[in-house]
Amino acid sequence: MIIHLGACSSTTQTDCSYLVHNNFEFSKSLAIYADENNVRFIYASSAATYGDGEKGFDDNDQTSENLIPLNMYGYSKQMFDNWMRHTGLLDKAVACKFFNVFGPNEYHKGSMRSFILKSFEQIKETGKVKLFKSYNPDYKDGEMLRDFVYVKDVVQMIMHFVDNKELHGIYNMGTGKARNWNDLVKATFNAMSLETNIEYIEMPLSIRNQYQYFTEAKIDKIRASGYDKPTFTLEEAIKDYVQNYLMKNERL
Repeated sequence: MIIHLGACSSTTQTDCSYLVHNNFEFSKSLAIYADENNVRFIYASSAATYGDGEKGFDDNDQTSENLIPLNMYGYSKQMFDNWMRHTGLLDKAVACKFFNVFGPNEYHKGSMRSFILKSFEQIKETGKVKLFKSYNPDYKDGEMLRDFVYVKDVVQMIMHFVDNKELHGIYNMGTGKARNWNDLVKATFNAMSLETNIEYIEMPLSIRNQYQYFTEAKIDKIRASGYDKPTFTLEEAIKDYVQNYLMKNERL
């Protein structure tokens, strides 16, 4: 079995050649190897393929064809999903459409590490957390919504497909319940037993037109496949991450 999670996950990466080589061509090589050697293939897709959510967040295998990602990273993931479907290899493999995953041992991800870790670092350094202002009248500052999912839940979901080899296709991996950035930051302060202190700052022009204001995984499909474990609430997950890992500086 191959569980392929490697990729350039930078949503600000603009080197198209690099993304195609790293996220598309290399993944193709692994998929072809798995097929030729009768090896089960489970790989990381991304919620970034859904773009601004205008076309919904449905993980039906046929929907990825017409999605419009907002950045090159999302497009590189969509390219591979579509290639898997067009070649028929998706009928033997599992594509994991990860939403906003966070949790222990993400230090290596640099600027793409989760905002829980970034918030923890900001609080330790300055006593406050900076959040982007909203430029969408439907959302107040800090109330843009994301489906934040704990890495411990994601591991359990992946293991569901390891244990049930008859399953295949595209599956969303999230909680199915969007939460806002203010909630995330408040939970981080609470886990550190500190008063919440948020400063709202201007969003860089470079990402302002590519910003996702709402993501929420539809998880009916993975539930229908037999996965029945409850997911951590945002508060439970952040408390575990902050108190049992970040505050103890626990690292692999």
